[in-house]
Amino acid sequence: MQALDQYLAQTLKQQRKEKSWSLDRAAKETGVSKAMLGQIERGESSPTVATLWKIASGFHLSLSTFLEPPVSGAEQTVIRSAAELRRQPASDQMLVAPLFPFEAHFGFELFELTLLPGYKRLAEAHEKGVTEHVIVTSGEMELLVDDKWLPLKQGAAVRFAADKAHGYRNLQQRPAVFHSLIHYP
Repeated sequence: MQALDQYLAQTLKQQRKEKSWSLDRAAKETGVSKAMLGQIERGESSPTVATLWKIASGFHLSLSTFLEPPVSGAEQTVIRSAAELRRQPASDQMLVAPLFPFEAHFGFELFELTLLPGYKRLAEAHEKGVTEHVIVTSGEMELLVDDKWLPLKQGAAVRFAADKAHGYRNLQQRPAVFHSLIHYP
């Protein structure tokens, strides 16, 4: 977890520097308090996934930008293991495996996400034109799309406009695992 916190801290500082943003400006753009951003940059705080999304959206970047660097060797076959990548990158009850972090020439990022029992997250709208594809690989979950909770069982696949508010929840007694492919225009 410490390595992830350090990567997040370094990446946030680097992105602010590239944009020549003060902490005040970054707070304004992301909707995350200046104090919280400062704590993240110093590696003193593990934000929630919702906070990570706010930061990514405010910087107009993908979520995976703040989780790990892109996979190298775009012209080569790349094999990645969800079991080796799976971790709890934030202080909430979601496990994340960034199978393929965002690379501009592909235009998407692919995650394996695990919702622990009782987990619920309401997500703010992403950038205009962003679409998300959800494929349930294990268990059952619900997806909030167009103000309705859709029950999804193993094998269900949904594509939706992620530039509107949406959400994920697991009302079951066992984890729900799904793949999320997020495409950026």
